[in-house]
Amino acid sequence: MNEKIIDIIIPCFNEETNIKPVYEETRLVETGIGNCRFNYIFVNDGSSDNTLEIIKELAQGNEQVKYISFSRNFGKEAAMYAGICNSRGDYAVIMDADLQHPPALIKDMLETIERTGCDCCAARRVNRKGEDKIRSLCAGLFYKLMNRFSDINIADGVLDFRLMNRNMVRAIRQLPENRRFSKGIFAWVGFDTRWVEFENVRRMKGESKWSVWSLIKYAMDGFIDFAVSPLKFAGWFGGVVAVGSAVYLIVEIIKTLVLGRDTPGYASTICLILFFGGMTIAILGLIGEYIGRMYMETKGRPVYIEKESNIHED
Repeated sequence: MNEKIIDIIIPCFNEETNIKPVYEETRLVETGIGNCRFNYIFVNDGSSDNTLEIIKELAQGNEQVKYISFSRNFGKEAAMYAGICNSRGDYAVIMDADLQHPPALIKDMLETIERTGCDCCAARRVNRKGEDKIRSLCAGLFYKLMNRFSDINIADGVLDFRLMNRNMVRAIRQLPENRRFSKGIFAWVGFDTRWVEFENVRRMKGESKWSVWSLIKYAMDGFIDFAVSPLKFAGWFGGVVAVGSAVYLIVEIIKTLVLGRDTPGYASTICLILFFGGMTIAILGLIGEYIGRMYMETKGRPVYIEKESNIHED
């Protein structure tokens, strides 16, 4: 039986304390899987600490360790895409460097794919133990809204941490969009996906790079990228207002003809003007978000810029 090659894609941003631990723990998993070899693709996402130097130390004299270093911080989504574009193995795994994605699950994922014949096996948290309650509540609400108003379905608690076969990797590679939301992309490309459930794991060292604002922005990007329902809502709202205004105009004309001219209400007029003026500005802002994304995509800028790498040395 031919040896299976699994590419372990690890995006890194200021993870100098976690690089060696995640590598060593993943190596232990590799030794426990027969007839299988791991290749490591570390993607340095513009780190300002010693992340790149530590990765280079691991890569020195070790042909299984490859790295890509960006010219600046392009974000985790770009780092994952860079790893996928440079994956050549039979399977590809995407996992974080902070060990919140337990490497031991890789064995379970591989066994699931071999047993069921599915294309992808992803990790799914059964709880959010240790996370802020408000943050967990907002995450759950996001998935409900996403599944309700978009054409894709994303399971609550699903992570980017997953093992994919070659066919799925090729499909993802065909979507070079600049503003990326990988959870949505994984769902959009289809393919048979199964889940491996696990308890939430705390970050090993360091602090999360995701602030509240960055999470909100990430959620907005995902929603706008895969849902056109907000635009449909704007159209329906405009139609309802137009019909309501026409009915109100007819009623006022009849009242004037039958009862004579009435004194207009100043307060109600101001409230209506402010309400519909605010709604108009909000809808224009929403449309502007979609147009802005179209504008950025038409520029054709690359998802990331590679500064250095040892992959092309082969």
